[in-house]
Amino acid sequence: MNRQQTILITGSSSGLGKAAAKLFAARGWNVIATMRTPEKETELNHVDGVTKYALDVTQADQVQRAAEQFGPNTDVILNNAGYGVAGPLEGLTDEQMLRQFDTNLMGTVRTTRAFLPYFRQRQAGLFINTVSIGSIVALPFNSSYIATKWATEGWSEAMSFELAPFGIGIKTVLPGGMNTDFFGSMVIGHHPAYEADADRILSAFRDPQNAANYSSPAQIAEVIYEAATDGKDQLIYVAGDDAKEWYESRRKLGDEAFRKAFRQQFFPNAQAA
Repeated sequence: MNRQQTILITGSSSGLGKAAAKLFAARGWNVIATMRTPEKETELNHVDGVTKYALDVTQADQVQRAAEQFGPNTDVILNNAGYGVAGPLEGLTDEQMLRQFDTNLMGTVRTTRAFLPYFRQRQAGLFINTVSIGSIVALPFNSSYIATKWATEGWSEAMSFELAPFGIGIKTVLPGGMNTDFFGSMVIGHHPAYEADADRILSAFRDPQNAANYSSPAQIAEVIYEAATDGKDQLIYVAGDDAKEWYESRRKLGDEAFRKAFRQQFFPNAQAA
């Protein structure tokens, strides 16, 4: 009889992290749902198979304690913690950007590094990193967020080579738009020189008509479950119809033609440099 599989998920208090916790638990997994303030999240208290745990991925000591407690018995790590910072670069501060990099990129790095010794000892284990279609398709007024996602995607690919000799896998899931409170909790920077364009474009991302075409967190969680269980030697899992459309369009058109088409869509009156 196979033992029960265990997944540890960062950023489980809402959105995709919570949906993934519920899905894996429903399919018989033992779930360690981590979040900064577990006392504020109550829904997962009533889900069998879920254990909540306080973890801030920007705090190295907390990450290390989590690894010491759960590392010996964890099969999959879902690095999901992250948040958005948007707005023109001239409207963002170093502090805002560094905090985002500390969570989105370095949080994934810290968690991976802390659990690696346990996976390496067993010659088994899988890391799944929630990235974004924004790791392949850049969006205006999202430069800080996009930078963290491109960095995480590239880092994950490099790590896939590094970990393979030890029987350890690493995969990335690239969602498109999701119906979550992501935009509502986003940090927005402002600068008068860009105000009209930034308001127009960021408002379009939040527009209910556009949001109607976004995926639900449960749909993206299904892709994460697929990545965790399909046994494939595959790095990238594109998740959501919109993400798949952009991904295929870029591959078909080529990088430069796709970039120019995107610029025309967002800035139809812009002159090429």
